[in-house]
Amino acid sequence: MSPALVACVSLRPWALEVVSRQHPGLPVVVLSEGTRRVQHANGEALEAGVVPGMRESAALSRCPELHAEVVAGPILATSWRELLDLLYSRFSERIEGQTQGLVFLNVSLQRAQELAVSLHVPVGVGASQEVAHLAALRARPGEVKEISPKTEDALLAITPLHHLHVLGITTAQVNGLHFLGLRCLGDLLAWKPAQRAAFLGTAQGTQLGRFAKGTGRTLSVQRWTPGETIEGTLRPDAPLEEPGQVEAALSDLVPGLFEQLRTRSAAYLTLHAETLGGTLSATRKPKWPLNAAGLLRTALLALEDTQALPLGIEALTVTLSGFSQPSRQVGLWPGVQALDAVREVIDRFPDALVKVAWKDQCAYVHDAQYAWVDWLTGAEKRTPMTPEVILSTLAKQTNVARTALEVGG
Repeated sequence: MSPALVACVSLRPWALEVVSRQHPGLPVVVLSEGTRRVQHANGEALEAGVVPGMRESAALSRCPELHAEVVAGPILATSWRELLDLLYSRFSERIEGQTQGLVFLNVSLQRAQELAVSLHVPVGVGASQEVAHLAALRARPGEVKEISPKTEDALLAITPLHHLHVLGITTAQVNGLHFLGLRCLGDLLAWKPAQRAAFLGTAQGTQLGRFAKGTGRTLSVQRWTPGETIEGTLRPDAPLEEPGQVEAALSDLVPGLFEQLRTRSAAYLTLHAETLGGTLSATRKPKWPLNAAGLLRTALLALEDTQALPLGIEALTVTLSGFSQPSRQVGLWPGVQALDAVREVIDRFPDALVKVAWKDQCAYVHDAQYAWVDWLTGAEKRTPMTPEVILSTLAKQTNVARTALEVGG
């Protein structure tokens, strides 16, 4: 298993990302609430001549097919929370997303690639949050950029100056550095510490020097606190000291939690065991498809991880988090009029719809594994490739050949 690294997903500005995903392929701008001036514009809008600060009427005159929208703060906060919950349920339990449009998480390189492809987002991977952020700014949507420790110095040296806001350098300072002829971080690091402190300030210059030496970086990601959880607690009359007692207690506790899921899936199960020596905890990821028996097995495994049984368990708490609704296709026409649509199709095309009836899934021959049956009656739909049909056809051909020989003789 590959080690966990720090990954960064950069989706700033978040308001533009939200509107662009709602209207893919269109030139999109985000307007300010009061003056209705362009705050952010995507690539298609910029190519059409729309620039930030332009009035809405002027932007529409430049690009008639432009989609302009004012996005309210609560909508942005809700959509951001949904994204964090999605990342928590699918990719990692360690997530930091205090700033909208910027999230850090602990994942392996393979999982980072899955994240970039599945959500079509730019992902940067590195040994620290700052390095991962700089890598994410170079990545395109659906792509992963990795800055490994071996190539870190060379790649950081060619980091463009407009990416240095990650390290706290302001836009005005970047403009001043451009005026002096600097183009990348390597040019700035070539200055003496006194020169950097004089231009950037003592605090900023010291911080940049520490970053260049590999110190002063954020190497870890905090554990994410999910917004919604399902929790159950059991306090026995006497401390639990035997495996059978614990299994019986969890058998009473876990099924109730599974019913509260209501067909949802949980990404994490956390078990807290209160003992005389304190509270011991462990987290496990339940396997899908989720059922009550599987959830009970996961809880028992989490209890083994805590090693709390020899100490005597005074209380058990099981928490489920990271909820998601499994995707499934309920039919061709999910809704109230599904039955009417099926009837209309069958009336016009009687042989159009069929179902699968499983016979023996472990059989070696396909015809013994399943059969196509009629949508309404359930009768088996025989095709020219059905073994019985093939045998009967061969028998008829043999009889015809025999009759022809007898007549000829």
